[in-house]
Amino acid sequence: MDFGLDANIAVWQYSHMVMDIQNDHLSLAFAALADPTRRAILARLALGDADVSELMKPFALSQPTISKHLKVLERAGLVRHMRDAQRRPRTLVAVPLKDIAEWLEPFRRFWEQKFASLDDYLKEMQKKEKTRGRTKR
Repeated sequence: MDFGLDANIAVWQYSHMVMDIQNDHLSLAFAALADPTRRAILARLALGDADVSELMKPFALSQPTISKHLKVLERAGLVRHMRDAQRRPRTLVAVPLKDIAEWLEPFRRFWEQKFASLDDYLKEMQKKEKTRGRTKR
């Protein structure tokens, strides 16, 4: 049974999984994105750089809690802190998000194929229904 190139790639990835999460950048990025607060912080940083006090504003969270979230995002490579005189703004690093998008691509193609097949099936059923409706008259 041949499932195609994407299946072979998936089997290879599964059999060569990196078990050391500290060195697995994709796992670190997914773990960081698992939290809705961190996703909201990334969405805010997509609009432009911000320091901790600016990032705290929409949340009912303390500065140390926001800082902990930022450390997770920094460890995943999604955020970088800079120095601007007294200010220490954070900036979004989009490369890990591109890596996630590339990893997800075979799954997107898989579902697009499934939806296209379903669409074709529904069109065929509609044709049959129209044909049946005409023969009854």
